[in-house]
Amino acid sequence: MTTRSALRQMLALLEGERQALAALDLERINTCSSGKIELCDRLDKVRPEDLDEECLGLLDAVRRLNTINRRLRNLIATNVQSRIDSMAGAPGTYSGGRAPMAPQTI
Repeated sequence: MTTRSALRQMLALLEGERQALAALDLERINTCSSGKIELCDRLDKVRPEDLDEECLGLLDAVRRLNTINRRLRNLIATNVQSRIDSMAGAPGTYSGGRAPMAPQTI
């Protein structure tokens, strides 16, 4: 697979991920994530100086779409957090961090 085709495939995966995020399709989100990891492993071996103009344009499009998807994921996470807080009746119910450990008695 050429760098150009890998970048085109990454664009397609990112577009699929965006659609999956919008539909909250967890299975497709996971599938896209796996595909992105594989493509990133392949693209990590490419040296920036070896990219032609078309590849640089594709890389720029990949970066922009990835930024859009990241913002969408953050928006979804914020929405989920707010719903959990609302159901629990307390802000910060799930903060993603570790809960403090209770003191142990012997």
